[in-house]
Amino acid sequence: MSTLPPCPKCQSSYTYEDGDLFICPECAHEWPRQAEASEETARVVKDAHGTPLADGDTVTVIKDLKIKGSSLVVKVGTKVKNIRLVDGDHDIDCKIDGIGAMGLKSEFVKKV
Repeated sequence: MSTLPPCPKCQSSYTYEDGDLFICPECAHEWPRQAEASEETARVVKDAHGTPLADGDTVTVIKDLKIKGSSLVVKVGTKVKNIRLVDGDHDIDCKIDGIGAMGLKSEFVKKV
């Protein structure tokens, strides 16, 4: 009997392999064979002091940050609520009062 995983989308047990992919014939969902391994090696974003961050956390800015293309500055001690972690060079998407939506690097914040 086959030991292929069920479809993560519709839970069908009729999955099959095609090269490096698993395919579900019922819902046409395709996913990589290494999907289980990639979940274990999820990226951890840490603040300036090494504390792990999560979506929805509140952080404080630890350094004055000039905003490119503007004369605005995010001052030391500015609290940023309800952050969202993203991939890219700026780890955090957030909304700062008086400035608006922007991206921050995790090395310039600390968790509150």
